[in-house]
Amino acid sequence: MKHNFTAGPAILPKTVFDKAAQAVTNFNNSGLSLLEISHRSEDFDAVIEEARKTALELFGLGDDYEALFMTGGASTQFALLPNNFLNAKAAYLDTGTWANKAIKEAKFFGEVNVVASSKDTNYNHIPKGYQVPADADYFHITTNNTIFGTQIHDMPEVDVPLVADMSSDIYSREIDANKFHLIYAGAQKNLGPSGVTLVLIRKSWLDTVKRAMPSMFAYKTFVDNQSLYNTPPVFPIYVMMENLRWIKAQGGLKAIEKANQEKAQLLYDAIDNLPLFKGVAATEDRSLMNITFVLTKPELDKEFLAEAEAAGCVGLAGHRSVGGFRASTYNALAKESVQALVDVMTAFSKKHG
Repeated sequence: MKHNFTAGPAILPKTVFDKAAQAVTNFNNSGLSLLEISHRSEDFDAVIEEARKTALELFGLGDDYEALFMTGGASTQFALLPNNFLNAKAAYLDTGTWANKAIKEAKFFGEVNVVASSKDTNYNHIPKGYQVPADADYFHITTNNTIFGTQIHDMPEVDVPLVADMSSDIYSREIDANKFHLIYAGAQKNLGPSGVTLVLIRKSWLDTVKRAMPSMFAYKTFVDNQSLYNTPPVFPIYVMMENLRWIKAQGGLKAIEKANQEKAQLLYDAIDNLPLFKGVAATEDRSLMNITFVLTKPELDKEFLAEAEAAGCVGLAGHRSVGGFRASTYNALAKESVQALVDVMTAFSKKHG
């Protein structure tokens, strides 16, 4: 058995894989593959509409919000967001690699105020005590940092539109999504396969857009055309729909968050109590999704990774930019998989204690 701790593309529920596999060969008993039906057919209309409704429902978002299904990953949103909404100045919180890339793209469109950064400590914590300018067009945060293993646990209270990149922790916990004017997430962490990006947008914010732009760069185009202005990524949207169904069937975000907290606590307890292991992120900012750690004897790194892989625990190598280890414990990862990793860590610690 494989225990998949990969940071992304990541694990999905088995039931979702099974339904997706069936849809590829015979969708809705039509005798046709999902990959060959029209994106404007009744069958796909039902898919995209359920995905839209469930995406909003899980976050408790009402009629003033729309769920969009776009392409280009979060990296494209780094530019589309300021292209639409940065009229003069925007504020950003720099908490890691992806936040830094978002800042870089925003600078093409206007002034960027980086209100705080944890770069000087290799992004091992979430900055606090910062001030967001009252005249900012919006404030952008990255809620979870896959590379460094930090996560924002208390969403900021600000007087300007709040925007978040939630690519790696969307639908992993309960939040007040109504605080946000826009949320975006590449699907390949917690939602589905790569190829589709979910954008949740407060429709009334579109009234503030002043810049003329090509149709495909405007959020309004996707809102007005229900994400069907051009041919959308049909298969990834279908898998996302099935995954959203699965989240709802588990008991929604309250149940999902409870399970994620239990998995993370199990692994963090091992990291804190086994002397051979050490956590990387500041304790108060530890991620529930991407758990980073190192060995106190780095000369044993390769041996530990080999023993973990022999036990079926794969995808544990840290990001190439930081090294160490990273266990991604996304929604679909079972607690039993985390226990399997803890067992390997315990045995390895005894062996080299």
